[in-house]
Amino acid sequence: MRMKFPASVFKAFVFAGGVAATAVMPLKAAADNLSDAMIGAYKTSGLLEQNRALLRAADEDVAIALSQLRPLIEWTVSAVSTYNEQTLNATQNNLSTQLRLTQLLFDGGASRLGKLAAQETVLATRQALLSVEQTVLLQAVQAYVGVLQGQENVSLRRNNLRLLQEEQKAAQDRFEVGEVTRTDVALAESRVAAARANLTDAEGTLLTAKATYEQVVGRAPGAITSQPPLPRRAASLDSAQAVAVRNQPDLLSQQHIVKARDYQVAAATAGLGPTVNLQASAGLSEDTQDRFDSAYSSSVGVQMTQELYAGGRNAANRRRAVANADAERGALISTQRSVRQAVSAAYFNVETARVSLISSGERVRASKVAFDGIREEATLGARTTLDVLQAEQEYLDAQTEQVNARANQAIAAYQLLQAQGLLTAEHLGLAVEVYDPTLYYNLVKDAPAHYSKRGKDLDRVLKALGRN
Repeated sequence: MRMKFPASVFKAFVFAGGVAATAVMPLKAAADNLSDAMIGAYKTSGLLEQNRALLRAADEDVAIALSQLRPLIEWTVSAVSTYNEQTLNATQNNLSTQLRLTQLLFDGGASRLGKLAAQETVLATRQALLSVEQTVLLQAVQAYVGVLQGQENVSLRRNNLRLLQEEQKAAQDRFEVGEVTRTDVALAESRVAAARANLTDAEGTLLTAKATYEQVVGRAPGAITSQPPLPRRAASLDSAQAVAVRNQPDLLSQQHIVKARDYQVAAATAGLGPTVNLQASAGLSEDTQDRFDSAYSSSVGVQMTQELYAGGRNAANRRRAVANADAERGALISTQRSVRQAVSAAYFNVETARVSLISSGERVRASKVAFDGIREEATLGARTTLDVLQAEQEYLDAQTEQVNARANQAIAAYQLLQAQGLLTAEHLGLAVEVYDPTLYYNLVKDAPAHYSKRGKDLDRVLKALGRN
């Protein structure tokens, strides 16, 4: 049964192919949140577009494999001029045309197995596309958090510079009335100079983070002020592992690759046997020098072919297929272990980041109390300028640690989602038209002819993609 091709399908493919146009459109900077960053990355990623095209190529392999099970019809036209000086007519001109049909009747199932292998490859490629999607979205998370972290560090450095400039002024005032020495003033000036240098470094880091954001998201960041929402963490490591087994695209892709290789082994084994084809032909031949006398011919028959000796090629092909299947099984074991390790590492990183954030918060509170107290004591002459500067540095270090811990927690949380296979536009509920990998496959899986209705639908799809 042929599927009707809806107009909405074209909309999906226009969305998929509109990456280049979207990437160059000037977009007005506005307030951004994490969803905005991920949506931008999803819509404008060249890496996603590349892998969507690779998936469409894999879809076509199914159509190519299916065509091996269908009849091959060939039309030939030939014009031959023959010269023979031993005959009365030294030159003979012959015009002929022929239709030839070849239909596979039996090949031990090799062609059918080849089609099944191609289908498994499509499923593997779909999972590979999901893996790329996860990578793109995680890059968006890292870019967003990087800009936010950079902004907070710049703000801290500016505030630190302001406080140190106040302390420098206070030290100068106390020096003029003889309460402190020139050494205290020099210490304050040194810290102010260092704070200016640190602020410059932080501003440079922020500019780099914004450039990375633009590269990943496809536009410059707007005002980023909100902390990224943290996704719900798995209740336990075992439950996180169980989710990964069901959803992790690298693992699922490798499983389909193993199945495809098994089908290829079976196809290579079947290829050692005979092949039976139905062959039929009909032709017309005319001698243009003999009043266009015509000769009609037709034939039909069954032909069996069995290679008795091919120099060892067929046996080598089968052994190669077996070796490739064994290699993919080994890769599957490695992938399973890598997925388990990645889930475990991400799970514990989330917990470590949470504890670190709590500790840094306590440190900020304590260092703030200490700084305020020491600064007040210094005004009474109970503390030196060096004590105040050291307390200020401790307070700044605590705040910086808190900013970094908050950033690490956010990134670790989304890395855990990626390790489980849940960092996808569909699972996150992003406000995008999610790319459906089955649309193109449903159009080509029956191997439509170029001039059929389905073939014309495909032409419109390719035109929408800008490839026709």
